Amino acid sequence: MRTMTLTRRPSKNAVQARDLCKVYPNGTVALKDVSVDVADNEFVVVIGLSGAGKSTLLRCLNRLVRPTSGRLTLFGEDITRVNGTHLKQVRRRVGMIFQQFHLVRRLTVIENVLVGRLRFNASPLRGVLSMARVFPRREREFAFECLRQVGIEDLAFRRADALSGGQQQRVAIARALAQEPEVFLADEPIASLDPRSAETVMQILQSIHEERNIPVLVNLHHIDFAKRYGKRVLGMAKGELIFNGTCRDLDRDTVSRIYGDKAREALQELSVA
Repeated sequence: MRTMTLTRRPSKNAVQARDLCKVYPNGTVALKDVSVDVADNEFVVVIGLSGAGKSTLLRCLNRLVRPTSGRLTLFGEDITRVNGTHLKQVRRRVGMIFQQFHLVRRLTVIENVLVGRLRFNASPLRGVLSMARVFPRREREFAFECLRQVGIEDLAFRRADALSGGQQQRVAIARALAQEPEVFLADEPIASLDPRSAETVMQILQSIHEERNIPVLVNLHHIDFAKRYGKRVLGMAKGELIFNGTCRDLDRDTVSRIYGDKAREALQELSVA
């Protein structure tokens, strides 16, 4: 696999949500009538406090969470109620990383990345070989290319638990890339990282968007990163989408509505950014 910059094509909707609601069994209303489109040429950042509904939104978009009501499409295909094998196929099309890296700590870096290739190991024999940590040469080469894109190919044979937090997040990104996703989602990917590692991770996500020509949707707490990387910003509060616009449209009044009693710190970031 050779990474290259592709010619831009006319944009179309990659993800479309209409009147999306999610009520958890304990009665918590996580999403209230959220409607949003994400085009296939966009880098979108979602901001808001913890509990605003950001994570639930992303988990609905790749169907880790089933919406209570509303409609959700992926490149025009209705995925709102899919289940079974069809649901697995949907999840394979959407690469996702989390604040927690979810690596297999005892495996090497490259073996963790190869986990992202399991969707291509459909035969029983390939499945058994994968369980035995035996992968075809072309799969290993593909995994190395994913590691090169995130800048840690030199760590391929280190155990995952020997890496720093920023390095582990890059492994998680490479593993998601190994799925060959059509959409890339990141749920608070820099929340537990130091500033330098956070910057690196955001730059990698930006390069994935630009070089692979796929949409990226990222949940963030920090407005400064949102303004620097987001082509579009969504603001959520108490399960509702209350802002949908460009960084230039993100004024002080809107930030105050999004962050409520935590707005002071957010406004300081806004003035700096």
